[in-house]
Amino acid sequence: MIELKRLTKVYPDGTQAVKDVTLEVKNGEVCVLLGPSGCGKTTTMKMINRLIPISGGEIYIDGRKNTEMNEDELRRSIGYAIQDIGLFPHMTVGQNIETVPILKHWPKARRTERAEELLELMGMPPKEFIHKYPSELSGGQRQRVGVARCLGADPPLLLMDEPFGAIDPITRVRLQGEFLKIQDILQKTIIFVTHDIYEAIKMGDRIALMNEGQLVQYGNPAELLYKPANEFVEDFVGADRALKGLQLLRIKEIMTSHTPTAKPDEKAEAARARMEQERMDWLPVVDDTGRLVGTFTRPERTEDKTVAEIMSPPPATATVDAVLNEAISLMLSGGLDNLAVVDHDKRLMGMLSFAAIREALARIGQQGADQ
Repeated sequence: MIELKRLTKVYPDGTQAVKDVTLEVKNGEVCVLLGPSGCGKTTTMKMINRLIPISGGEIYIDGRKNTEMNEDELRRSIGYAIQDIGLFPHMTVGQNIETVPILKHWPKARRTERAEELLELMGMPPKEFIHKYPSELSGGQRQRVGVARCLGADPPLLLMDEPFGAIDPITRVRLQGEFLKIQDILQKTIIFVTHDIYEAIKMGDRIALMNEGQLVQYGNPAELLYKPANEFVEDFVGADRALKGLQLLRIKEIMTSHTPTAKPDEKAEAARARMEQERMDWLPVVDDTGRLVGTFTRPERTEDKTVAEIMSPPPATATVDAVLNEAISLMLSGGLDNLAVVDHDKRLMGMLSFAAIREALARIGQQGADQ
């Protein structure tokens, strides 16, 4: 657990960058430090690992004052990722990931195993990437390696300073989603800095909104959207709070888990009858492992044919962790009335319909009206 108690930073010229900030981050939470440029969010984060010295107040990490810890050991026990990544260009991907384990004197075999494990977690096959250099990677791949290096020594606490800010919007959205999946598995305690309200709502369990060095409001995303503490919060959140609220809902919260399917080797006539009985425009086709392999629509003729002979390739899909506004974008761009929801191995988990989305929008609107 991280506790900031009346934290203050005053520079020699008298500038008060951080003013009396008090907040608590529980184990396994993502706390987003949010606010306009110059509000003190990065300074606050850097005082946690003592990259910037504290002027006043206290920081506790699992009950221990950070100023009483050995500075080198403190930093080696905290993962750190920054906007421009900062990979060492003369070192391979594997060597970059092993940076902190080397400083902690891990045996070589253990370091290599950890690097391979993290590359797998990042969706980067170790055999393909571990011996490459940063110059051989795309911006999104370098960012993944930066996150993997941050996790190298398996630290319980991560500090992330706008880690997705320097990449294109499409890659950024994808990496945000992938990071949330990883967080579901690892359950790290994370301090995440951003100036983007959309990213804060998507990534944060709790948001600390700062302005001119002060903590203006601290709470979960819904509290900032629907219970703004003052006019500054209301203006920062914006008038389109209902649309931003779409990021508070994930597909898994409103999708239909049990949906009729077809098998590639079954008779097309039987699949058509099932589709008509369920009043569906198409059926997802899954193999024996449950993986989505295609779609079955209304064919002109089905006599003596199997589903595999008639089915079309799979349409656009989303994972259960995707937020609702991303699902709507996929459905509109693909002209889909229903969106297939799959897991990381492309196994079908359910379906998302516009009817379910309309109900969710109505709930969000009512929530806003009740505040």
